[in-house]
Amino acid sequence: MNEFSVLVGGRAGDGINEAGMVIARIFNQLGYHLYQYYDYPSLVRGGHNFSIIRASKNKIGAHCDSVDFLLALNQETIDRHRDRMNEKALLIYDSDEVKSEVPGGLGFPLKEIVTEAGAPAIARNTCLIGAFSKAAGIEWNVLEKVLRKEIPTDIEANIEVARQGYDEAEELVKAERFDRPCCPVITGNEIIGLGLVKGGLDAYVSYPMTPSSSILHFLAKMAEDFSIKVVHPENEIAAILMALGFAYAGKRVASGTSGGGFCLMNEGFSLAGMAELPIVVVMAQRPGPSTGVPTYTTQSDLHFVMNAGQGEFTRLVIAPGDAEQAYFWSAAALNLAWEYQVPTVLLTDKNLGESAYSLEMDEIGEIEKVEPSLWDGVSHYKRYASAETGVSPMAFPPISGETVKANSYAHLDSGITTEEPIEVTKNQDKLLIKEEYLKIGLEDYPVVDIYGDEMASIALLCWGSTKAVCAEMAEKHGLKMIQPVVLNPFPLESFWDALDGVDRVICVETNSTGQLAKLVGNYGIFVDEMILKYDGRPISVEDLERELEEVI
Repeated sequence: MNEFSVLVGGRAGDGINEAGMVIARIFNQLGYHLYQYYDYPSLVRGGHNFSIIRASKNKIGAHCDSVDFLLALNQETIDRHRDRMNEKALLIYDSDEVKSEVPGGLGFPLKEIVTEAGAPAIARNTCLIGAFSKAAGIEWNVLEKVLRKEIPTDIEANIEVARQGYDEAEELVKAERFDRPCCPVITGNEIIGLGLVKGGLDAYVSYPMTPSSSILHFLAKMAEDFSIKVVHPENEIAAILMALGFAYAGKRVASGTSGGGFCLMNEGFSLAGMAELPIVVVMAQRPGPSTGVPTYTTQSDLHFVMNAGQGEFTRLVIAPGDAEQAYFWSAAALNLAWEYQVPTVLLTDKNLGESAYSLEMDEIGEIEKVEPSLWDGVSHYKRYASAETGVSPMAFPPISGETVKANSYAHLDSGITTEEPIEVTKNQDKLLIKEEYLKIGLEDYPVVDIYGDEMASIALLCWGSTKAVCAEMAEKHGLKMIQPVVLNPFPLESFWDALDGVDRVICVETNSTGQLAKLVGNYGIFVDEMILKYDGRPISVEDLERELEEVI
């Protein structure tokens, strides 16, 4: 068997996400490509949590609704997800918690098992993982190796619990082994953190807001290893202003937030535009308006971030779509922000940031740190000295005998405030000319990606985390898939090239208004159909398959 879909579910506190990661890493040992989706409500305690782990011989980045194994730690998991089980699926469950009739299922009295082993209550999921591994034809030594690496405490007791589940199950299928290297299994937010570090990150300043919070947690945990400063200030306004202080001092800085937090950051973002302070904001989308559905996913903030901050200035907006793009473009975002001295948004969402992937490092392009234009140290320093590209040489305080200005007002080359009409016009032109040179610089980057059949006349158009499911369906149905990664300034020439030979465009987005479709419509490119999902959940393989049957 070369593809599996496994759902594990229970209450918050049952270690559902951790159990999912263990299952993912078991398949990783066998050479599978992996994707894990994690679903949880916005509750401090309680509520139903579940994780879907998909393992495949082929590259994937989306989940299936249909599952081969259902691991249930309570009755609610069965009630909610029984319909997901395909004809040959096996249910493995806690018989202490599940009281209804479960024909053909495999039940374990988990309270008794963990008590006898002297294991903590959370080890209940370990028993189910053991039973699943045996049923899936996975060798014991593979399971034990992963458990010993992933479980930090009570390991021998957990091994005993897993062994009991393993021994009492029967092998139903045989998981194949594939000859490919064991890749890191890591969440999108962790990948973004690593990408920022690759791009030369010196400091990360953020107030925690789902679904960006785990970037802060990850970088705080690794701060000493990476030699970076990680700061958690009192709110999002403080976060962006502190980040701008780091940039003024010459430190490569990023900040993470979601839509509501970025609302608070807007004035600071505009300050970055006027003062030409390079900053990267990781804006992880979640459904709105307002609080919306805070632990779920969407792509509804594209137009918001493209127009964030009052006034007219150059903004760079990048929306990676999978693990490899998240790594590459996180590093590139820092490079570009500093090369052109512009505020930059890395636009993600819950689906990309909180899902886990097997990161294919050999698919990531070369990334080299780009140094900013620096003052020669000879002439009298003028922070905003005129330049053909709009990019002035930088210097960082303290400098003996020189003043380094950062001004939110219209200003002269020196940085001194001005309200003179000629100088105000000159100041504004300088801010906008950067966009033209940024477009030229972006020609060296993969700003538009194409997948599937490049000669096909029907194209799926997508952006961000819908990339993976669209790429899979394009490959399966002989379609072209087009994904603009840089959304502002929009790479119009590359996009027109990608449309060559296409006479029908189907736009796929997780929002209710077709925000990418509207964006390309501004350039005279009109889509023929839109497939939109906006219930807070990502598009599954079956979702898109079903919708494509309707429109093709």
